[in-house]
Amino acid sequence: MKFINAITTLFFAPLLLAASTVGAVPMEKKDTLSTQDVFVPRIIEPTASTVWSSGEVRNITWDTSNAPAQITNRFGLVLLRFSGIASPFILAKGFDILDGTVAVTVPWVQTRPDYSIVLLGDSGNVSPNFEIIEVDH
Repeated sequence: MKFINAITTLFFAPLLLAASTVGAVPMEKKDTLSTQDVFVPRIIEPTASTVWSSGEVRNITWDTSNAPAQITNRFGLVLLRFSGIASPFILAKGFDILDGTVAVTVPWVQTRPDYSIVLLGDSGNVSPNFEIIEVDH
């Protein structure tokens, strides 16, 4: 029984400590964060009728017209997704989310009609499904 209590203490003590410090942010940090807004831009391109070919350079475009004055994260990340699953394909990263566009090279993938783009930065947004086709060289 002492062994089980020791394991329980070792496992749960760090969790309790972490939970008790979650709200321990200095007041000036909380004020700074409260003035920033979450930006969820609508993806304009690709659309549901878009067809990309492997190896070509294409632009991903999103609407920045409703961007707040301050956002929590301006560094963007674009992932390729298929069948609703985010794949390990990072198409672009480190760009300014307020640019509204980023050029990417279409990866060499199987032909499928259910690819989509995940745009991350301040929050996540997903494009409609579109098609990528394999190109034989």
